[in-house]
Amino acid sequence: MTTYCQYVLEHPEDEFNKNYHDTEYGFPIDDDNQLFGRLILEINQAGLSWLTILKKADNFQRAYDGFEIEKIADYREPDRGRLLSDAGIIRNKLKVNAAIENARRILELKAKYGSFRGWLDAHYPQELEDWVKLFRKNFKFVGGEIVREFLTSTGYIKGAHEVNCPIFLEVKSQNPPWTRA
Repeated sequence: MTTYCQYVLEHPEDEFNKNYHDTEYGFPIDDDNQLFGRLILEINQAGLSWLTILKKADNFQRAYDGFEIEKIADYREPDRGRLLSDAGIIRNKLKVNAAIENARRILELKAKYGSFRGWLDAHYPQELEDWVKLFRKNFKFVGGEIVREFLTSTGYIKGAHEVNCPIFLEVKSQNPPWTRA
């Protein structure tokens, strides 16, 4: 018997989470800017509900120039001010600063590994504890929950969907990293 993940069943009125569950959660991401965008969203979720972030996702993409790593790495004080005054996103100085600094750090990783995805793949597989250490060494504002959700939501860690959920097979058919371990 196939049935949706428990979270979706418990929140039938929540179209934001259902759409994310059905089309994004756990699916592998090849594009570095999209990977970075997911990291920005996960960082901004800290202390808030994921639904809040999903409702603001388009605003984040607009405010952060489509999550283009090179552009964000070049942000200066006027950009920080613009972001901190944008009511469409989370206006938290630590989170805004982390996005800018993390973009700069990803550029350094890209120089060595060819891409953000290449850096992730070069360190795969690892235990979650080791991923957290690696992320803390390389990025700002990343704790255990942020790292776990980022890796789960991008297919590096199995567990985005229950095995009897119809989306589980869709995700698995796209050969996310956890299927290669």
